[in-house]
Amino acid sequence: MENTLKIYFLQKLMQKWQLKSTFQVIMVLLVFTLTGSTVVLLRKTLFGILGFTDETSFWLKSLVYILFVFPAYQILILVYGFLLGQFDFFWQKEKKLLQKMRILSKKE
Repeated sequence: MENTLKIYFLQKLMQKWQLKSTFQVIMVLLVFTLTGSTVVLLRKTLFGILGFTDETSFWLKSLVYILFVFPAYQILILVYGFLLGQFDFFWQKEKKLLQKMRILSKKE
């Protein structure tokens, strides 16, 4: 039963993301995992260098996160996507995000 649920879950993701194989789904999930883990380490390191503590203002932490960590995530997801052969998938997602943020025109 448990294996059936795993296979069903992977098939649903394959359908949703319009991927061609279960292997590709696993690679995409691995990219998300690696990127998220790297960003956590990056944030901890950056906040440590800046001397942030529990007493540091939430607003200051949020501003630094938005200005530095969020863009780093976007770059890292493309780098890991490239390294694991999923660059096209992630570039399409990034273009949509940049278009929503009005950073990239829809013509590109």
